[in-house]
Order: sequence, then structure tokens, then C-alpha cells
Amino acid sequence: MNEIRISRTSRVLLIISAILLVASIFIPIWRIELDAPQYPEGLALLIYSNNIGGDVDIINGLNHYIGMQTLHAENFIEFTILPYIISFFAALALATSIIGRKKILYLLLFTFIAFGIIAMGDFWRWEYNYGHNLDPKAAIIVPGMAYQPPLIGFKQLLNFGAYSIPDIGGWFFIGSGLLMLVASVIESKILDKFMKQKNVNKSILFSPLLCLLISCSSSQPQPLKLNTDNCDFCKMTIADGNFGCELITEKGRVYKFDDLRCLIHYKSANSNTTFSSVYVNAYRADNLLIDAEKAFYIKANDLTSPMGGNIAAFKDSTEANFYASKFHTTKQLWKDIIK
Repeated sequence: MNEIRISRTSRVLLIISAILLVASIFIPIWRIELDAPQYPEGLALLIYSNNIGGDVDIINGLNHYIGMQTLHAENFIEFTILPYIISFFAALALATSIIGRKKILYLLLFTFIAFGIIAMGDFWRWEYNYGHNLDPKAAIIVPGMAYQPPLIGFKQLLNFGAYSIPDIGGWFFIGSGLLMLVASVIESKILDKFMKQKNVNKSILFSPLLCLLISCSSSQPQPLKLNTDNCDFCKMTIADGNFGCELITEKGRVYKFDDLRCLIHYKSANSNTTFSSVYVNAYRADNLLIDAEKAFYIKANDLTSPMGGNIAAFKDSTEANFYASKFHTTKQLWKDIIK
């Protein structure tokens, strides 16, 4: 019988998992944030297991003009049953830790993952209906336009930027599932068997996961679409890629500019916004965006950038020195440019 009993470590992980699930019932699980020039502080829609919170009334008022349905918790059966489903999984995790059977642990993990997939599919279906089933008599109708929020991540909807991400309760929910997974891996002995057969160091196994987490947490720039994208400061169409640049918020929203001068002015005017990274197009390169803090710069009137910033960026110091000599100026760093 001992071989089908789970270890003390796995029991503790399951107890923590149950606690996280119970806590997720009382705090927001998901949030959809909206920001636009007329709402500089942004609007937030908070989704709990049994209710909708945040700036619901304001969002409903805005959505009325474009024919979207108003949001009311009583219209969603999910808010009635979700607290009970989460409570069930919390009770099952706790019971598994007490009973200590491996088969029950594996069943718990399988059903929890299946529920997560079904829940996200249901959320996508709700967002699709919410953004596509529009009132044909709405005050504002944009032909062919749908307003489905992103399932996760950022999406531009007219002049609103929509950002969808798990809230604290959602991260608790995800963390609970990860603890179940860790317990299952421990009990299955798969990792130990693999390491014994291949003589692999544990740190090597976890390094790809670490790299994945780092890459997912960092926001990536978007290539500029010349003669299509508009500068977010001066509103001019970006036609010259030599001087293009981008600001990226910590939430992943990308702001594009046709000139470093525009970027610097925009960043200064939006000091309340947290920008995680800045990218600049390398001069005379084919739409190559590079980290602004690692780039080298020259400033010369003869560069004639679109909005008079007249600043060119380079990936390496040698190339910057070459153009500095050509334009009779000196090489500069990012700290010199933003003074």
C-alpha cells in the first residue's frame, strides 16, 4: 500500500493549493483594462467568481453608443456556479492530501486542467458574443468593426486600448494548478527516472523553463509599418523608417513614433504611465529595432528627421563613429539624448 501513498511534501503542496483556490473566490480572477486619451487614468472591468466589478457603469455607458450589450452579473450563469466549482476543487485537493492516494491526485490534476480549458473556452465565447452581437440601431456604427476584447494580452479597439490579464485571484488559480502539477511530477518519479537514465543535472532541466519565463515576461517591439502606422504623438504617418522608434508599457502596449523627438515629448507628457522599454530603429537598417539604452547616437541638422529631432541611432559604436565623422558631430549615449 505504501507505493500508492503520496509523500508529505505533496500533501503540503495540495493543502496550499486548496487555500489558494478558496482565496480566489473572494478576489478578482480576471481584469480587462481600457485606456484612451479621454480616460488617462484608464477604466477597469474586474471579474470575480460571482460578480463583475470596477468601472462597470461607465463601460456600459460607453458601449451603449456602439451597440454592445450592457454587463450585468445576473445575465451570466457562470457567476452562479463558478464559486461552487472552485470550492469543489479546493475540497478535492484537501481530501486528496488527507487520503493520500496517487490515483486521486492524478484525477484531480486531469479534471482541473480540463476545467481550466473549458473555462477559457467559455470566456472566449462570451467575449466573442459581447464584441460581435451589436445593436444595428446603435448611435455609432463602423462597418465591419467588431469589439471583441483580447482573451489575453493587448488589442486596439478604435481609440481604446484593451488589455486582458489574470488578476490576483487568477494567479492564485494558476498557482494552485501548478502546485498540483508539481505534486504529480514528484509522485510519478518521472523526473528522477529521467535523471538517472540520462545522468542529467537538475539545473539543466529547469533552465529552458527559466528562459521561457524570462522571454514571456519581456515585451517585444513591433516592426513599423511604413506609410500605414501613425505617430502616437504628432499623428503623422510614419514614412521614414530611419528615425522610427517605440515605447512599450509594462502591460505590453506599443506606442510608435516617427521621430525620437516625438517619443521624448510623449514620454514626458505621460509621466504617470510606466514604460518598460524603449526601442529605436537603427539608421540605414531595414526596420531593425534595437534597445534604446544600448544604442549609440549622433545628432546633426543634416540628418533632417521628420519632426526635426535629427537624431540617428546605431547598433554598434564603430558605425556611430563613422557617421559622426561624416556629419561632423560626436557620438552620444541614451542618457545624453534624453537630457
